[in-house]
Amino acid sequence: MKSNDVMAVIDMVNFRTLDLNLLRVFAALYEARNVTRASERLGLSQPAVSAALARLRAQLDDPLFVRVGNGMTPTPQAEVIAPAVTEALSRLEAALSATEIFHPETAETIFSLRGADFFSTRLIPPLAAALAQEAPGVTLRFLDSGRGDLIELLETGEIDLALEQPTEVPGWVSRALLFPSPFKIVAARNNPAIRKAGLRAGDTLPLELFCALPHALRSIDGTMTGMTDAALARSGRRRRVALVVPHFDAVLRAVARSGMISSVPEQLVADDAWPDELIAFKPPIEIPTPNMQLYWHARHDKTPAQQWFRTRLLTEVARLWGSDPAFD
Repeated sequence: MKSNDVMAVIDMVNFRTLDLNLLRVFAALYEARNVTRASERLGLSQPAVSAALARLRAQLDDPLFVRVGNGMTPTPQAEVIAPAVTEALSRLEAALSATEIFHPETAETIFSLRGADFFSTRLIPPLAAALAQEAPGVTLRFLDSGRGDLIELLETGEIDLALEQPTEVPGWVSRALLFPSPFKIVAARNNPAIRKAGLRAGDTLPLELFCALPHALRSIDGTMTGMTDAALARSGRRRRVALVVPHFDAVLRAVARSGMISSVPEQLVADDAWPDELIAFKPPIEIPTPNMQLYWHARHDKTPAQQWFRTRLLTEVARLWGSDPAFD
């Protein structure tokens, strides 16, 4: 929405007499569609949020949100003003925060991220431990990569950062390189076919064996093909997928207890978390290497708290996986 459209909507809600806190409540309710979740995000009680909504309804002469089941559905007027309110609040937040100095040792804030579970299991625990010492008032909130639409989550502020494979994003989304993420093939150390072949860790798994063994696949939406299948197809080969699960941790656990193998990101097994159960090999085919990215809304490019957290996260990534952090 253009700036003149934003001002037109703000004029419509009688900006001179409107408490800006009511707009914050409106934005939280529009995003959460639930009074309880909105109150949690705002740090207010549910009665306070309900009272603010009642005041806003009176000023706008519209219900704004109608209860449907356990949720709140926006009215047509709420849908009209929501983009303007969100943009106006975002601009105001960016303007005010640009003059702030972030003090991690005394800060009390929440940083929300979205990504695959190998980030939540490999990156977040050591990062949380470090922040507990450096910024004890900071809370980390991690959403699974299957949660919601990336662009919408960044636009509404539901998340601050996304750790993702490269994807098409609009111009208002900023990014930094996390690391290249080549694939490794993992198998159980006691896999009979692997042992019979006499393979050692780091060897290239023979193509015939790669295609003959059943595969476990991580897929957040249940899709039964991935980058490995596309690479095999270019060689005129196929594999048999025997298991599809939404989390990498489940893939590793299944492989460690069966005759299956799996193509997984190198970083998933780089810390030797499964030294006794799993063994890793090079793939027999060329699978494109994704350059994992860190995404955030450009309105937070210069926000001190967000700059500090991005730098802290990238530093931890570099410590864990040897990448050079792309500092802001």
